[in-house]
Amino acid sequence: MNNCSSSTLCRRLEGKVALITGGASGIGESTARLFVRHGAKVAVADVQDDLGYSLCNNIISEYIHCDVSNESDVQNAVDTVISKHGKLDIFFSNAGILGNSYPSILSINYEDFKRVFDVNVYGAFLAAKHAARVMIPAKRGSIIFHSSVASVTFGHSPHTYTASKNALVGLTKSLCVELGGHGIRVNCVSPFAVATNLLRKAMGDVDKKTAEDLISESANLKGVVLEANNVSEAVLYLGSDESKYVSGLNLVLDGGYSTTNVALHEAKRNFFAS
Repeated sequence: MNNCSSSTLCRRLEGKVALITGGASGIGESTARLFVRHGAKVAVADVQDDLGYSLCNNIISEYIHCDVSNESDVQNAVDTVISKHGKLDIFFSNAGILGNSYPSILSINYEDFKRVFDVNVYGAFLAAKHAARVMIPAKRGSIIFHSSVASVTFGHSPHTYTASKNALVGLTKSLCVELGGHGIRVNCVSPFAVATNLLRKAMGDVDKKTAEDLISESANLKGVVLEANNVSEAVLYLGSDESKYVSGLNLVLDGGYSTTNVALHEAKRNFFAS
């Protein structure tokens, strides 16, 4: 429960240190900004150096070039945070890619499959490995993965992307068992579509409003649009002490989309439109 009075600025991460991969743009950037507002020291790790350094100059304590599929890069990111701050309380493993939008399993090639899994899955394994390396001696910490609504509803995302995001849910549940014995919590967030630059590019370089209109049309919950800051608020909860007994959770942010089956509705609409 939030214990802040209305007259007091609530800094829910005061004194905590966080590392965010893929934090130079999109949901990662939004989360970095939110964490700082709540009192955390935040390091961002990314391959988008220009964006990362610009963000560093504005709000964050450290930008670290990091290819999450390269173990030495991930190890260096964690070691850099420890060297500067002496601890790591929160690791948000946010970096991810969509890969190619192959419409059929027959079109998938090994190169794209490997690239998606190297970033989305192996990158998350490395994040957890090196976070655990420094969190286990401290007997505390929060590891958070960025999964997707594709982990709970199927047929609308590329097969490789869907498989990778389901792997993160399994990794969350498996790691929470091992690391719970060391006082470390492991969770993930699975948002519905957010009109980030990454998604807009995948949709054919459409503008933000067009993307949001299309997302809203397909959404179950009408009248609101899921934005990056909404996902960041969920990550904030999982990183804060307010969720101190929450572990192994796949926190789905989809406005109830995954509880529905849209096939009948779509079939009826198409039938009566024809």
